[in-house]
Amino acid sequence: MRGHRWQISHVAFHSGVVPLGYAEIVSTRQLVDGGDTLLELTDQPLRAGQTYDWAVVPSAGAVVMFSGTARDHSEGREGVETLTYEAYDEAVLPALNNVANEIRKKWSAVRRVALIHRVGNVPVGESSVLVVVSAPHRPEAFEAARFGIDALKATAPIWKRETWKGGDDWAKTAQHVTDLSTFVEERATR
Repeated sequence: MRGHRWQISHVAFHSGVVPLGYAEIVSTRQLVDGGDTLLELTDQPLRAGQTYDWAVVPSAGAVVMFSGTARDHSEGREGVETLTYEAYDEAVLPALNNVANEIRKKWSAVRRVALIHRVGNVPVGESSVLVVVSAPHRPEAFEAARFGIDALKATAPIWKRETWKGGDDWAKTAQHVTDLSTFVEERATR
């Protein structure tokens, strides 16, 4: 890993959702790689435009942004009103940093990487996750961003609870958190 790490902010979690009991800090931002990698776990609405602008640098001709938004349905559940994300926050930024390092290993031309996930209540239509990658050319930007969201979803300890007209429960499509090296190996065999 290049550069320095430093914490920019910590905000205590306040929500109507009862946390699992191990996450006390849920808003943390970290810059690594000399400021070219932005990692964040927050309980605030995500700032897609500001994150996109941050990723634009003179040496990058492509910026790809993936925004995962809360939708009004899921498997067997119509009328989803809210998603609630909980995280094992102390393990999230290290997992995101591993994903960013793997992106830079696989696509060395990548300039900036942002991996940001929201926790707490996320109303339908709002973003729950942002992955932004800038690179000199579009192929590596697209490939790196796709890898970034897939690896983040597989390796970051973040869980989703859905509230819909008929009740609330953990998402049916939730997957187990896996090790990044296992994810990379499984992806290579596809």
